[in-house]
Amino acid sequence: MKRFDTVLFDFDGTIMNTNEVILRSWQHTFQTIEHRDEDVAKIIKTFGEPLEVTMKKFFPDVPVDEAVEIYRSYHRDNFGDLITVFPGMKNLLRQVKERGEKTGLVTSRLAYTTKQGLEKYDLKDYFDVVVTAEDTKKHKPDPEPVNIALKKLHSLPGNSIMLGDTMFDILCAKNAGVTSVLVGWSLALKSGDDFGEDAPDHVIRKAAELLELL
Repeated sequence: MKRFDTVLFDFDGTIMNTNEVILRSWQHTFQTIEHRDEDVAKIIKTFGEPLEVTMKKFFPDVPVDEAVEIYRSYHRDNFGDLITVFPGMKNLLRQVKERGEKTGLVTSRLAYTTKQGLEKYDLKDYFDVVVTAEDTKKHKPDPEPVNIALKKLHSLPGNSIMLGDTMFDILCAKNAGVTSVLVGWSLALKSGDDFGEDAPDHVIRKAAELLELL
C-alpha cells in the first residue's frame, strides 16, 4: 500500500536552480537604490520569503512597488538565460508520474516566470496542478497555498508529501498537515538543524531519494 498518493513540489531551489538570477536581481536592486552590493549570505537567508516582505526589510525608506519593479524588471529580462533544472529532478518527476501519484507545484513565484521555467525545460506536463503567488491571498509559511493545491487535487493532507528548500516551505507543509521533505541541494538550507522543533520530517540529498519515501 502506498504511503502517499500526492507529491507537492516547491519551484525555486527545489526543482529549478534559480540561484544566479535571484542573486543577480538582488544585487542589481541594491546597486540601483544604494549603489552597493549586499552580502550574499544575507540575501540567501531571505530565499522563499515573499518579495514584498523582503523589500520592506532591505529598503524601509523606499516605496515597495518601486523597489519590487527594479528587481522584477531585471529578473524578467534575465530569467530564461540564468536558470537550470537541478540534476535528477526531471527524471524524478517522470518516475513519480509513471507511478501514478498526483503532483502539484506550489510556489511563491509569479505565474509568468513559473510558466517560463516549466516550458523551457518541458516540465509543465509533469504537474496536475500549479499554484503560484497570484492564486493565494496568504503565502508560505501560511498553509493556504498547499491547501489550495490539495483541494484542486482532491487529496488529503495525511496522504500527501511536499518537497522544499526553505523554512517557509517546511512550515507551510507542516501547517497544512502534510509530510515535509527538505532538499539538501539548495543554497538556502543544507539540513534541518536550523528548525528546532519545526524540523522537517525527512531530508534528502539527491532527487531519486524521494522514491524511497513514497
